[in-house]
Amino acid sequence: MLKIGDIAPDFCLKNAKEQEICLKDFRGKWIILYFYPKDNTSGCTKEAIDFSEALDRIHKLGGEVIGVSKDSTKSHKNFIKKHNLKIILLSDPEHKVIEKYGAWQLKKRYGREYYGTERKTFLIDPEGKIAYIWPKVKVKGHVDEVVKKLQELSA
Repeated sequence: MLKIGDIAPDFCLKNAKEQEICLKDFRGKWIILYFYPKDNTSGCTKEAIDFSEALDRIHKLGGEVIGVSKDSTKSHKNFIKKHNLKIILLSDPEHKVIEKYGAWQLKKRYGREYYGTERKTFLIDPEGKIAYIWPKVKVKGHVDEVVKKLQELSA
């Protein structure tokens, strides 16, 4: 289980344009790395739109936003286009990175158990260390909390 102060595990995944994006490419910036269950579902759409709307404030604080789900690059491309998203979305179909960050969890729905992505956010500092973790995210108000923590820690 990752904790504050740990080095964020590096990874490379494809974005909506099929380009490989690696975490190490963002050294020197604050990274908001968030994991979410599925493109185009209500909570995930709200979260992505909220991050997109806050992106100017995040950029001014030296930050970048990266969302990761097991959706395909094609799904991300459609999701971005449909909702005019401005954030980076990466595809992790084998959920290897999702697992590495502890976001692959046993879930229950309608009495059925299955594994899926737990909504989880990490704030990674410019040196690549985990500065803060939101382990079980509720979408409402989350982006404001993240921006507030980024302001506090980047000051």
